[in-house]
Amino acid sequence: MENLLFQIFSDDRFMDLTLYQYGYEKCLPLHSYGPAVRNHYLFHYVISGKGILSVDKVTYSREYEIHGGMGFLIEPGQINTYYADRADPWEYTWIEFDGMKVKEILETAGLSTESPVYTPKSEQAGNMLKEELLYLATCQKKTSYHLIGHMFLIMDALLSGSAAKRKIQNGKRTQFYTNEAITFISSNYSFPITVEDIASRLNLDRSYFGKIFKETMGQSPQEFLIRYRMSKAAEFLKTTDLSVKDISIKVGYPNQLHFSRAFKNVYGQSPRSYRQNTKIIKP
Repeated sequence: MENLLFQIFSDDRFMDLTLYQYGYEKCLPLHSYGPAVRNHYLFHYVISGKGILSVDKVTYSREYEIHGGMGFLIEPGQINTYYADRADPWEYTWIEFDGMKVKEILETAGLSTESPVYTPKSEQAGNMLKEELLYLATCQKKTSYHLIGHMFLIMDALLSGSAAKRKIQNGKRTQFYTNEAITFISSNYSFPITVEDIASRLNLDRSYFGKIFKETMGQSPQEFLIRYRMSKAAEFLKTTDLSVKDISIKVGYPNQLHFSRAFKNVYGQSPRSYRQNTKIIKP
């Protein structure tokens, strides 16, 4: 196997769980990354060797020694640095991912900002997770559905094999409200709905609704609404010939300028540039 494999996933259609980047690396001594802040979740599984994960927060700084057979999570918005050991540098495989189900999966697996280190419950469980991650890292010329399918298998291996797995609380009221909010958004994103409209639909106080939604999803209702609309806009840009103005209206933005700004904040480029770079050419 090569010392470094790096691949990018660029299909925006998957909301529950999606990939951004993934790969494998056999690091040189003291090879490091950071301090940096990620926009999405990043998980490394260490195959061999060892290294240090450093977490910097306003209230504390902490270092974790990670060795072969363990993993570590980096959450979006957190300052982290990680580096390979001088004498025994680590070899790892990794994925950058996000989605509506991610926070729930990770919390159930016992992973969070306060508990970023992953320990499998057995050697067999660790090997299963490693093999799924390595398959993805070496996978080429496969469809988006094939890759996302294996991403779900990775999440299953991560969850079922965790030594810190938590019991899923069925029927949790906050999850019910969150699911109802997402259903409302998916049915009404083309209208100029607001967070107040969503809270009103659920008969909840806006502040309380925002609190339980963020606890469940890891992002505010406003952030989710914007990202949902922009993901739909990206799909229209790639698969239709609708004008940017028409797409703006279809995703709930009567003002095209406001839409373009929101789209660039999410995708890092204007709607027109995005279309030029990703347009699907029909045969």
